Amino acid sequence: MAVLLEDIVKSVEQWLKLIGKNSHEQAYVDPTLDPVLLVPGIAGSILNSVDEKTGKEERVWVRILGADHEFCTKLWSRFDPTTGKTVTLDAGTHIEVPQDRYGLYAIDTLDPDMVIGSDSVYYFHDMIVEMLKWGYQEGTTLFGFGYDFRQSNRFQGTLEDLEAKLESVYTASGGRKINIISHSMGGLLVKCFMSLRSDIFEKYVKNWIAIAAPFRGAPGYITSTLLNGASFVEGWKQNFFISKWSMHQMLIECPSIYELMACPDFPWEHIPLLEIWRKKSDSDGNSTIMLETYPPIEAASIFMEALSSNKVNYDGADISLPFNLEVLKWANDTRKLLSCAKVPDHVKFYNIYGTNNETPHSVCYGSEDAPVSDLQQLPALLAKYINVDGDGTVPVESAKADGLQADARVGVPGNHRGILCDHHVFRILKHWLMADHDPYYNPVNDFVILPTLFEVESHKARGLQVTSVKEDWEIIGENQEDQEQDNIAEKRPLVGSISVSRIGGDKSLQEEARATITVQPQHNGKKHVELKGMSISASA
Repeated sequence: MAVLLEDIVKSVEQWLKLIGKNSHEQAYVDPTLDPVLLVPGIAGSILNSVDEKTGKEERVWVRILGADHEFCTKLWSRFDPTTGKTVTLDAGTHIEVPQDRYGLYAIDTLDPDMVIGSDSVYYFHDMIVEMLKWGYQEGTTLFGFGYDFRQSNRFQGTLEDLEAKLESVYTASGGRKINIISHSMGGLLVKCFMSLRSDIFEKYVKNWIAIAAPFRGAPGYITSTLLNGASFVEGWKQNFFISKWSMHQMLIECPSIYELMACPDFPWEHIPLLEIWRKKSDSDGNSTIMLETYPPIEAASIFMEALSSNKVNYDGADISLPFNLEVLKWANDTRKLLSCAKVPDHVKFYNIYGTNNETPHSVCYGSEDAPVSDLQQLPALLAKYINVDGDGTVPVESAKADGLQADARVGVPGNHRGILCDHHVFRILKHWLMADHDPYYNPVNDFVILPTLFEVESHKARGLQVTSVKEDWEIIGENQEDQEQDNIAEKRPLVGSISVSRIGGDKSLQEEARATITVQPQHNGKKHVELKGMSISASA
C-alpha cells in the first residue's frame, strides 16, 4: 500500500480508538476464565546478577547506564558440556529472574527507563494490558515465566522451574488447567518441556498457543548473529545499549542460539545458504573469484575458520571463544528431541505466525568486485541477505512447520516483536481463550471496534502507481437511541475528507493521497464507519 495512504488508515484507526473509549473505565475481573501463562523468547526476560556472598541483586539485562560493561562482566559465560549449562565467567555471582507480579514484571516492559522506546525492550506489555481488560487478573488467572535465555531450551534447571511454575499457577487458579502463550524461542522451550515431561504437561495444560516460533530455525538471522553479533536497537540508541561485539561474545557460548540455527534435515522449499564470494590463488599466482555456497550441514566448517581467532579479555586474561562444536552437538541433540515431540491427547495446540515482512533466509558475504580473501574477515563484514516471507526474523516456512497436530495455524501480517501488540492477534487469542463470551460487548470500555471489510487494489497507468483502499469498521457499544427511535430517519451520516501530499527534493509532486470518511448514525448500538481512499504516486 502506498505510504501516505497507509498513514491515513493508521490515523483513522487511532481516531476510532479515541472516540470510542469510555472515559469512566472500571476494574473488571471475569472469574470464569482459565489461567494464562506467558512465556517469552530469547532476550525477553529481565535478568539480575546476584552476589553469592552478600545476596545483593543488580539488574544486568535490560539496563541503560553502564549497560555494556555490566553485560560483559556479568553475562559473558562458558558452556559446560558435562552439565549442558552456560556458566557465568564471574564465579562470584549467578543469574536470577525477578519473580515480582507473579512473573509478569520480568517480561512486561524490559527497559526500566524507557529511554530507548523500542519494541526490543517493550515486550508483553500491550498483551498484558489487553488481557486485563478482558477480565484476567494478575496472580489468579494471569502469570509470566521468565528464564535465563542463555541456556539450552532443554536445560534441566529451566525445565524444573517451568514445572514448578505450572504447578503454582494451577494451584493459584483453583485447579484450573492452563493456557500457555509462548513467543519466539519460548515455543521451543515449551516444545522441549512437552517432549520430556509430557505427563506433567498434560496434567496442567489445556491449550498451548505458539506465536512467531522458529520451529525449524531462523536461518538468516542466526547465521549473521554467529558471525557478526546482534543488536536489539539501531542508530544513535546503540550508544546507550550493548554493542554488537559484546553481544556476540555472549551468544557464541549460548546453546539457545545454536538451537535456532537452520534445521539441516528439514525439507526446505529453498535451502538456506551461507554464500561467500571467495578470491583464491593457485601455486602459479593466478587468482580466481567464485561464489561458494554452503547449506546448513556444511556451514559449521566456515564458522569454525571464521571464528578461530575470536577471543575476549576478561579480568586481565585472554579467553578464546571460537565457534563451539560442543554447543553445536548439544543443539543437534535438542533438534532430535524436538522432532519427536507430540501434543498430548487432551491438549489443544494453536500456531500464529507472522507474514508480509522481508525475512533473512540466506546470507552472503563479499561481492564479485570485493571478494573475501580470508574467512577471518567475515566477523567484520556486512552481511547481505536473500529474503523470504516471514516476520522479519522467522521465515513463514519455519514457523508453520511445527510438526505437531494443530487445531489451527493462522498467518498474521506483522513483524517478530510487533505481532505481540497486533489487534488481529488479540481478537484471535480472545476467541481461542474463550474470553469473548459476547463478541459484541467489552465490559471495561463498553464498546468494541470490529474491522468488517478491507480491500486494496493497485495498478500502474502512464508511469503512475495508483492504489485504492476501502476499509469498514463497526463501533459497537451501548444503545443510546432508546428515546430517539422516532427521529432516526432524520439523522444523516457525518462525512469528512483527508488530503495529504508529499513533495520531492526537486519540488515536484511525488505522491498524493485523498480519503473520505463516512460515519453512519448509531442504530441498535452499532455505528458504521467507512473509509475510501486513493493515492497516486510517481513510479520509477
